[in-house]
Amino acid sequence: MKLLFKQRMFSWLDSYDIFDETGRVLYRVKSQLSWGHKMVIYDANDNEVGVVVQRILTFLPKFEIYEHGNYIGCLSREFTLFKPSYNIDYNGWHVDGSFMEWDYEITDRRGYTVAEISKELFNWTDTYSINVADPSDTLRALMFVLAIDAEKCSRNN
Repeated sequence: MKLLFKQRMFSWLDSYDIFDETGRVLYRVKSQLSWGHKMVIYDANDNEVGVVVQRILTFLPKFEIYEHGNYIGCLSREFTLFKPSYNIDYNGWHVDGSFMEWDYEITDRRGYTVAEISKELFNWTDTYSINVADPSDTLRALMFVLAIDAEKCSRNN
């Protein structure tokens, strides 16, 4: 399943619309004021389906992921020199990024691709394309991508 992750223009807080390949909105993401990043994910019917919350006061950035109110895992940045790498304590998933931090791949413990993420250039706002191998992993992959984007934002500000 392919998703298009697009930041809304002219928003005081980070907010995103997530579209499928036909242009239909699948999810809406709204940031909330808190100590650290907190993003709430809503489905197309405005039901809350997930939350991404930054843990504060950690050596390297960490984000807790909740699906329907249940904790499913934590994304934590690993210390690397040239290419970003993240560990996910969910299903043995791991994320590796490219040198320019435009492309990422989420793999499972066997090395199979769960999702591929690419930043689309020449857009007014941050726009990512997310290809998810198994449609049942779509929401989880999206939440981990949101955590990566928030970590990059924290580092660049």
